[in-house]
Amino acid sequence: MPNPPQVTRRALMIGAGAVAAWASSPARALMLGADASALPGSVETLIGQMTLEEKAGQLTLMAAAWAGSAANALNPVQGNTNYERQLAEVERGRIGGVFNGNGAEMARQMQTAAVKRSRLKVPLIFAADVIHGFRTVFPMPLAEAGSFDPELAERTARIAAIEATAAGIDWNFAPMVDVARDQRWGRGIEGAGEDVLLGRVMAAARVRGFQGRKGLAAQDAMAACAKHFAAYGAAEGGLDYNTVDISERTLREVYFPPFEAALDAEVATIMASFNELSGIPATANPWLLTDVLRREWSFGGLVVSDYTADLELIDHGFAADAREAAKLAFLAGVDMSMQSGFYIQHLPALVEAGEVPMARLDEAVRRVLALKVKLGLFDDPFRRIDPRREKTRVRTPAHLQVAREAGRRSIVLLKNDGDLLPLPRAGQKIALIGPFAQGQRELIGPWNVYGSDAEAVDLLTGVRELVADPAQVTAVDGCGIEAPIDGGIEQAVAAAAAADIVILAIGESQRMSGEAQSRVDIGIPPAQMALAEAVAATGKPMVVLLRHGRGLVLEGAVKEAPAILATWFLGSMSGPATADVLFGVEGPSARLPVSFPHATGQQPYHYAHKNTGRPHPVGPLQEYKARYREALNVALYPFGHGLTYGRIAYGSPEGAGGTLTPGGELRLAATITNSGTHDAVEVVQLYIQDQSASITRPVRELKAFQRVALKPGESRRVEFGLKRADLTFIGQDLKPTVEPGQFRFWIAPSAQAEGASGVFELS
Repeated sequence: MPNPPQVTRRALMIGAGAVAAWASSPARALMLGADASALPGSVETLIGQMTLEEKAGQLTLMAAAWAGSAANALNPVQGNTNYERQLAEVERGRIGGVFNGNGAEMARQMQTAAVKRSRLKVPLIFAADVIHGFRTVFPMPLAEAGSFDPELAERTARIAAIEATAAGIDWNFAPMVDVARDQRWGRGIEGAGEDVLLGRVMAAARVRGFQGRKGLAAQDAMAACAKHFAAYGAAEGGLDYNTVDISERTLREVYFPPFEAALDAEVATIMASFNELSGIPATANPWLLTDVLRREWSFGGLVVSDYTADLELIDHGFAADAREAAKLAFLAGVDMSMQSGFYIQHLPALVEAGEVPMARLDEAVRRVLALKVKLGLFDDPFRRIDPRREKTRVRTPAHLQVAREAGRRSIVLLKNDGDLLPLPRAGQKIALIGPFAQGQRELIGPWNVYGSDAEAVDLLTGVRELVADPAQVTAVDGCGIEAPIDGGIEQAVAAAAAADIVILAIGESQRMSGEAQSRVDIGIPPAQMALAEAVAATGKPMVVLLRHGRGLVLEGAVKEAPAILATWFLGSMSGPATADVLFGVEGPSARLPVSFPHATGQQPYHYAHKNTGRPHPVGPLQEYKARYREALNVALYPFGHGLTYGRIAYGSPEGAGGTLTPGGELRLAATITNSGTHDAVEVVQLYIQDQSASITRPVRELKAFQRVALKPGESRRVEFGLKRADLTFIGQDLKPTVEPGQFRFWIAPSAQAEGASGVFELS
């Protein structure tokens, strides 16, 4: 790739000239000032002026040729790395938008080419992957889902939008709303975990945050894109891009609801998924993209392919060549092609040959133009492109403070034997040991295009900022992430022996999670396990800090450590957020959004599994029951699990034995008490099980949750309301139904805890 163009006085003058040119352009004349009733006519007039090639150009989305190294590393290079050539394509009207570009100046130059030098001067749309923050990086979405706080997710998404739009970005390829129930799959980091309800509320919150509440034309709003439609998280064997073969009932009960929640939140766009679905790739699946999305759900927005997904129809064995792949994807309902170039190459000829109706072509172009209108690009194509704002609206103290808060509230306390945590801030020598103990590396996590570890704060810095005497804290790597270091274990053992307490920071690298990072073994790498065993043998109290992008298998000294914290990838303020929880500046309040299994061989595992005809009873292992030879079919740490620094007890259930009538509401409640000496935030969860139904039901289903703050010695009555609609499932006719009968409920701290439980009747 040639050196990126430098920002010059001439470039700035050209940008100013482009604004003047836009003021008299045909496209602006059609669009500016159009009210809601006149807008469709304006769009139709513009469509009528376009050539076939210009129409196909509007449906072509390409990776920016001028992009940063992080963007280039996230996807396979597809040959469009010549910036001047890409500008020429823009001028010819052969590109409708670019993504993951290199900031406001790049966007200014490209938009200038579109609105000053193209024939119709239709503005470009600028897109990006802003998955968990722009320059201020927040906890990865899976970690943030553990907060069980959609309001927090909306706030972090809002800040991401404020920063990204300052750099010229109009459209975000997020949120990912795939339900993920196999921890081998690396892309689970982008979603909200294994539960349908949590997936729904987080999907809606993130859409609202990215798009804002003032309309898409707001300067700090960017269109959201719910992805990947559909069932990408159900890939066989947890292998990325792999086949998915599941029932329509499972689609409608598990994988569709988060997309429906995104649509209810008025998400602007949908991305089709890579995977095939029961033999038909999603990118060319008319039932999925047209029958369900358009006709059943009445979605009127834009559908975009994933990166080269139409090209991949050939390798799927579904399309014979590029021409057929373009035709199949387009007729199935994919409006805009990302990165393959197939639409600009083949749609004009397909329309001329009568193989693609002109009406379908115009429909797709209409959706692209409508999105640009809603984003205000026809009013002012440069509304989000301002290099000065790009410098002043990112990484502000307020944004970084929210990143620290989000980090604290994403950490899950898995274990705390003997109340080892929180640690005192004075009077102890602390040894930070492990490949994640120090250094500005492996902090922000996978899938971040614009943030950097160099701008993040590491664990050692965070700890030394909080303790009374920073000299009492030493740090030793001990080993690499996947390989030993000569003398590393010896140094670590010496540091542990000289300390009063050990903090062992171990886990996964950023490259071990995320896209294309499926794992056959989701345990701690052997080099780190050897380090853990050696350090544990010193007998010093040990706190394990896990850095990870998935639910992990814990064994040996790690599993047996008295205190374990799941700290995920927390972003820009990783070190301070972790230190805040370690030393009790704020107590842990997050809960697991995914289950931690006993062994990798349990995957796929999720709490909402079925009983089977031979469920294993409570008690000793029995033969001929639904279990593995070595373990029960339960989690080591289940969905919803997480401890506090308080002592939480659940009282007797209220509402047990009640009856829920049609049109009525059943109130279920329990009193929650903190008998400890620390403040606590408990996430109280309501689960139900339909005891007998015409379709077998899961052993538990989450129906509601509340975050409850409790002072030491305080009790709170926590109440939930259940309505008939909360008990709906997909019946034998594949329609939503609800059946009378007996239900069990749990008001509990996790999906495996008893809490306050009882039964009720649905009349």
